[in-house]
Amino acid sequence: MQKPKIVICLGSSCFARGNGENVRVVENYLAANSYRDEVDVELSGTLCKGRCSEGPNVIINDEFYSDVDPGVMLDLLKRFLPPRS
Repeated sequence: MQKPKIVICLGSSCFARGNGENVRVVENYLAANSYRDEVDVELSGTLCKGRCSEGPNVIINDEFYSDVDPGVMLDLLKRFLPPRS
């Protein structure tokens, strides 16, 4: 099984619209569920992808997600990285 690849847009628009908080959501989720970056998941940031009006934007496994608030981010994490007991 290939590990999930999560790319969070850190361009100024997406960051200001909420991806700063989404980064914290991801970090907290990974820690709470014992997932490790580079071992269980590839987590990275990127600069603007030119879809600022749709932000905050996140790319997971090459699929683009727009208007990602912390609740949506958590749902995506649970889908691609199921909670561990």
